[in-house]
Amino acid sequence: MSDTIRFDGTTVNAPDALELAQFYAEITGGVARGTSHWAAVSSGDAFIAFQQVEHFQPPTWPGGSTPMHLHLDFRVDDLEATGARASAAGATRLEFQPNDHCVVYADPAGHPFCLSTWGVRQLFDS
Repeated sequence: MSDTIRFDGTTVNAPDALELAQFYAEITGGVARGTSHWAAVSSGDAFIAFQQVEHFQPPTWPGGSTPMHLHLDFRVDDLEATGARASAAGATRLEFQPNDHCVVYADPAGHPFCLSTWGVRQLFDS
């Protein structure tokens, strides 16, 4: 036994957990497992979980009546090619784009996510 606490992942609210996990599995080449109530997608050394909530309201971007609580970032090499892949899987490119190194999309449940040529790991690699 230990008092160690390790970060294990993030769980996102969804109208259908498995459906959203399958979307992210499709765009990342990962694997989705679970049920419509709780599911996860694993891709490489990372995973994201989803939990079904009743009366789910998608967040508005970049602001509005339903505030965004989080968004997911995905590091990519080619914004155009990966954007086409995400769109084909059911993502919607959002109108407001905050910068030139990422493109913001909404997943099928309405959660914003970024495809970015700049990665968070860069903060820790320097």
